[in-house]
Amino acid sequence: MKIAVASDHAGFDLKSRIVAFLEENGLAFRDFGSGPGQTVDYVDYGVLAMDSVVSGECDRAILFCGTGIGMAVVANKYKGIRATPCWNSFTAQVSRSHNDSNCLSLGGRTLSNEEAVEIVRTWLETPFEGGRHQRRVAKILEVERKNFKP
Repeated sequence: MKIAVASDHAGFDLKSRIVAFLEENGLAFRDFGSGPGQTVDYVDYGVLAMDSVVSGECDRAILFCGTGIGMAVVANKYKGIRATPCWNSFTAQVSRSHNDSNCLSLGGRTLSNEEAVEIVRTWLETPFEGGRHQRRVAKILEVERKNFKP
């Protein structure tokens, strides 16, 4: 699995900690920015990361901004993306097991490094349960098919 990561200025420090976690655990990733000391628009960096997931270059994404909300909004504009802002391990676990989330969005102004590492660990390790949840994800995909025109 290869993970796209991207942040704006408010999420940069948290992204740096998660990049270190990915490196420590031998997980493949591509960092789409931003860099230190830059004041940027989260949309620009979220787009770069999501383009890599939609193209198949990366399998999943972890995005960072002040709250995680803005990046999730951007990511969810893409067909096939189920981006979930998470604020604890339980929401990360359910986002994967029930919703088959392929994009995690975290807030640099709302989470400590320790909380974020545990959320990312949980999100990466939790499989999709399928079953009754597969039926619901299929319904989400049908809504998406109706509303995303080629």
